[in-house]
Amino acid sequence: MSEDLGALLAQLQLTDSGFPSGMYTLSHGLEGYAQLGPMDADGLRALLADLLRNMAGPGDASALVLAHRAVRAGDWERLAEVDQRLHATKLVQEQRTASVRTGRQVLDTAAFAFPIPAAARLAELVEAKVTPGNHAVVVGTLYAGLGVGEERAVAGDLYAFAASYATAAVRLGRTDFRRAQALLRAVRPDLEAAARTALGVEDPRDLHSSVPVADTVAAGHQRAAARLFIT
Repeated sequence: MSEDLGALLAQLQLTDSGFPSGMYTLSHGLEGYAQLGPMDADGLRALLADLLRNMAGPGDASALVLAHRAVRAGDWERLAEVDQRLHATKLVQEQRTASVRTGRQVLDTAAFAFPIPAAARLAELVEAKVTPGNHAVVVGTLYAGLGVGEERAVAGDLYAFAASYATAAVRLGRTDFRRAQALLRAVRPDLEAAARTALGVEDPRDLHSSVPVADTVAAGHQRAAARLFIT
């Protein structure tokens, strides 16, 4: 029980908004949509659900699960394969850059907050440019090294994604704090579905993302004259 509680507390620290991961710089594509015109509550909900089911679930969350399993098995070649595959599925440059930037920031902070062998080994591989160090892979590595089970790990990370999106919606003036919480409650079934998708992944070749409209909007956003977020 004490070991399980310790892992839970470590997970809470990693997903806390005060952890310097750089997630506050990401809108997950929302700013690009907001620049195109008004979005109501239904639009915010529909976009988040689409991103969870067709990008975060089969992409980042699935990579987190595969990275978690690779670390537990001590298979660092497999982890690098997962990281490289995830990187290749991110078609827009700003998304690839943001994923690696936040991943490396988390990894750098983990050297002080969580000085565990798994984090040190991944840092070596990233430094040697064996693997890019995408955010999902870094977090999956840390969760495995800290003893957080893969089910809790993927659920926590997907919730952090949704919470970051909701916070961005508030900062962009597309909703308020109370409605943002209602949004998080409304997408809970989508979070569960995305988690189930990720937990069912078996091979790095299963990683994919299918959000063509979101990718097109993101490609336009990276060329916008003014931006509050980097994605």
